[in-house]
Amino acid sequence: MIIDRGRYPDTITPWEQHAWRHAAVRWIEEGLAAHGLRGTGRRRLRLRPWSVLMRVPVEGHRAVWFKANPPASAFEAALTSALARWVPGNALEPLAVDPARGWSLLPDGGELFKEALGRGPADPYAWEEPLRQYAAMQYALTPRSGEMERLGVPGARTTALPEVFDRLLEGNTALRPQDRARLLALRPRLAGWCAELAGLGIADSLDHADLHAGQLFHPAPGRYTFFDWGDAAVSHPFAGFLVPARSAREQHGPGVLPRLRDAYLEPWTGHGRTAAELRHALALASRLSAIRRATAYVRLFPGASGAPESADCLLELLTEPPV
Repeated sequence: MIIDRGRYPDTITPWEQHAWRHAAVRWIEEGLAAHGLRGTGRRRLRLRPWSVLMRVPVEGHRAVWFKANPPASAFEAALTSALARWVPGNALEPLAVDPARGWSLLPDGGELFKEALGRGPADPYAWEEPLRQYAAMQYALTPRSGEMERLGVPGARTTALPEVFDRLLEGNTALRPQDRARLLALRPRLAGWCAELAGLGIADSLDHADLHAGQLFHPAPGRYTFFDWGDAAVSHPFAGFLVPARSAREQHGPGVLPRLRDAYLEPWTGHGRTAAELRHALALASRLSAIRRATAYVRLFPGASGAPESADCLLELLTEPPV
């Protein structure tokens, strides 16, 4: 077995526990057998603080993937299974899940979008169709927000963001006194942004929170499959636009953003809201997404280890987002 610890050679994961490792391997084999599959060849194991991920070669079949989440993101197994039912085609359909243990056995989703991007000439608008499909999926999921929270998906609802901000500010040990003071002074404006955003009437839905080009598959022309939901939350859906927008802006400049923004907003048009209102909502949600990302660092890296990254996210609230 090939083991990859990346930049985390000292990270202790459940894989180091013999009983856990034995149970996981047995579960993988049982999951494969239930589909008439049998593992073969050398397995590759990637150990990170946020997951145990194993690539399992399969006889006469494409490889499958075992993923084990820590308690803070154990909901991903149940969420992935639910998404396969609710939005088929937009999410991977697991071969097996164990929600109690946060384990998933997943098929190979095909070519990653980042691999497709690297194959040909740079296309400034390559994100246009993935963003349109991602937004359509979020729109379809708005009636499921309560169900997702019952599966354990964290809630960071628009109306609750000021209180979330207060807890983050109080508990962060990495903020300099002058930065803490600036954030405290921002609090009344932040509450106003949240109230304004909620008043535009766009329901909270699923926010992936880390939608970069390595987090979606491009299995066929015009098709995209979204995965890796460990950072997800039930929050304002427009918050998820910022990560891909930043990536496109860094590579191609700010001129690409209006077209990508409008592609993302297309599934949300109508319902009495003007294009100007939707664009304003996107700007507000993009700025407030810093709170969501700060909570993700605290949740996945509790204590002092997540404080610097969380502090950096909070400081982003002081500047206009590049959208």
